[in-house]
Amino acid sequence: MRLAAILCVLVLCVTNLYAQDKVIDSLQQELSASQSAVEKAGLYNAISNQYKYSDPGKMLESGIMALKISEENQLKSQKGTAYLNIGTAHIILGDYQKAMDHFVWAKAVFEELPKTPQNHDEINQGIARTYGSMGVVFSEQSNYAKALQYYLEAAKVYENLNDEGQASKIYNNIGVVYKAQEEATKALHYFLKALEIQKERKDPNKSITQTNIATIYFKQGKLDEAFEYYTAAKNSLDQYPNLRALGEWHNNIGMYYNAREYPEMALENWQRAVATFKEINDKFGLADTYLLVAEFENNRNNKSEALTAANSALALAKETDVLEQIVIAQKLLSAIYSKDGNASQALVHFKAYSTAKDSLHKKNDVRKAVEAAMNYEFEKKEILQKEETQKRELLLKEEAKSNNLKLLFGALVALLLFGMGFLIYNRQQLKKTLTLQKELAEYEQKALHLQMNPHFVFNCLGSISSFIVQNGTDSAIKYLSKFSKLMRLTLEYSKESLIPIDKEIESLQNYLELEQLRFNDSFNFSITKNPNIEDDVALPPLLIQPFIENAIIHGVIPKKEHGTISITFSVTNASLHCTIIDNGVGIHQSRKNKENLVLAHKSMALDIIKKRLEMISEATGKQASIEIEEMTKGNEITGTKIKLQLPLQYTSN
Repeated sequence: MRLAAILCVLVLCVTNLYAQDKVIDSLQQELSASQSAVEKAGLYNAISNQYKYSDPGKMLESGIMALKISEENQLKSQKGTAYLNIGTAHIILGDYQKAMDHFVWAKAVFEELPKTPQNHDEINQGIARTYGSMGVVFSEQSNYAKALQYYLEAAKVYENLNDEGQASKIYNNIGVVYKAQEEATKALHYFLKALEIQKERKDPNKSITQTNIATIYFKQGKLDEAFEYYTAAKNSLDQYPNLRALGEWHNNIGMYYNAREYPEMALENWQRAVATFKEINDKFGLADTYLLVAEFENNRNNKSEALTAANSALALAKETDVLEQIVIAQKLLSAIYSKDGNASQALVHFKAYSTAKDSLHKKNDVRKAVEAAMNYEFEKKEILQKEETQKRELLLKEEAKSNNLKLLFGALVALLLFGMGFLIYNRQQLKKTLTLQKELAEYEQKALHLQMNPHFVFNCLGSISSFIVQNGTDSAIKYLSKFSKLMRLTLEYSKESLIPIDKEIESLQNYLELEQLRFNDSFNFSITKNPNIEDDVALPPLLIQPFIENAIIHGVIPKKEHGTISITFSVTNASLHCTIIDNGVGIHQSRKNKENLVLAHKSMALDIIKKRLEMISEATGKQASIEIEEMTKGNEITGTKIKLQLPLQYTSN
């Protein structure tokens, strides 16, 4: 396809070289003053984009400079834009393979850029432009399916960006593809869609779209509708001059007038087309016009004018090496000479026509082969790119998953460490609390124990005093000797919270012997330990002595008969049991006797023991209790039984 058509399809530019030169001069002045790599890359890309209207060589040169600066300074966004500009230059220069390579690279660059709110639109613009450029390449290769695929992708992105200006250009390109496929209805749909936007935006390129719409109606035989749009296109061209578009318009309106059988008006417009194309030296457009004139004059049997026009078209086609135009021109010349009866010239041109046609077929075959290879390479690259993208996305997902797992694991470890720390701290605090509670219980027991010692001592001293008065000095000395032994044992174990059961029995044995001396053997006693009791079983000191003292003083002695006291130690389950039995007056009589006595002190032994038992129970978490019951036989009181239950403890505790 010729350069003008490419530019119309790609950018729908307005040819105004003077204004373009002013823009380029301004950009180059900015470039010479710029020190920043980012600004330089951007300015080179802007200059490259401007040159697409006039000089593809300089467009390529500026794009390469932008690419070099971008690569040296890792400017990915400018790098993608440079690839696009270089690819567009290669389209205009006719090197579609290089063009497609650069578009693929541009697409990869834009897709790899991390999107932020600041650059989101810029990246999507680059991707959309890439899709549109790929569509142009495929359209030029007549690969309309691929062209549509990429045009539609580009349109979708532009629509999401609300960029109606770029979207309208893509709609026009889609219409051109459908027009080439002779799908008039679809082509018309997209041309009208593009025109609607162009009217709203007062786009200077709307004349091209209006001409395309008119051509569709003309081919459908809707001449009135065609004329309406041809007229609208001419008004747009008057407002926004575009010489290439104007030359095409004259050719098309000439065909319209010819179909309407207004030959003079048809010829007049083709003559104006010739003048317009000569003004801009558009040889391809000029050859097209001469071919239209030659066919028109041949149909009117104007041999001379037909030959002149056909030969002019052939000369221009040979100069531009456009085989399609050469084939048409040679066929037309053969027909003109044949119609005139000049068989020899008709044969010459027919042979030239056949040769050109064969060359065109070969060229098309080569082109198709090249296009197929190019499409294969493109699809191969596209597949590889997709695979790389998928791998990259998979790696990113796995990395994100790994990071999440690491964070989760770290959080769990931190939580576990915190929990362990908290548990250890709580255990330490609990241990401290339990230790303090234990120590407090021990101190309280020792305090109660210390309250027992003076009580016991006072009772013993009272007994010694009474014994001296009643029995004389010798017996008092013997009593005092036993007392001192008892006191030694008492002092030895009073510091301990627990003493072995054998030592407790020894102390009780010593105490009972003292009391036997004191009361002239007025009672007998026995102490029994169950053989199942281990030697290291222990109990608190001075816990049992007060009960024995009560049994003697308040039970046996008041009875005025020979008394008996039995003490039994046994083990049941996890408890140590101590049972004290006397054959005294009993509990009720003992209480009456106490009420009739005026005591010099208040007895605290039982209260202290109860308190000690409570402390033992709290400290061990096991039951510690006392039961006192009066024994009877019929209506006769036979004595008192005391059952003391203690937790089973050992000296090792």
